Amino acid sequence: MGSLIQQAQQMQQQMESAQRELGEVTVTGTAGGGLVEATVTGLGELTGLKISPEAADPQDTETLADLVIAAIRDANAQADTLQQEKLGPLAALGQGGGLGGLTGGGPGGATFPLGF
Repeated sequence: MGSLIQQAQQMQQQMESAQRELGEVTVTGTAGGGLVEATVTGLGELTGLKISPEAADPQDTETLADLVIAAIRDANAQADTLQQEKLGPLAALGQGGGLGGLTGGGPGGATFPLGF
């Protein structure tokens, strides 16, 4: 029984370490050939958004909104990949909601990886 508890504690420490590392890494997603760039952490937290002046047509705000959403989705897809690489077998723990800091939904109702 003690061995099982020790294994669980080691897995918890590995998970916390992976979460810290993912929180420090950033990835950038783009849309519209680079007209919009979104930067997120490895955990999917939006930290930056750059919009090229060429994308800001006051007569067509719908296209700009679509580009922003696409850039954020692209960045989050890259963050998803990082999470899968970093967490590997630990990702299975997330299916039951045991990932602590990896919670919440993203912009536009997007969900973050691992079922959150």
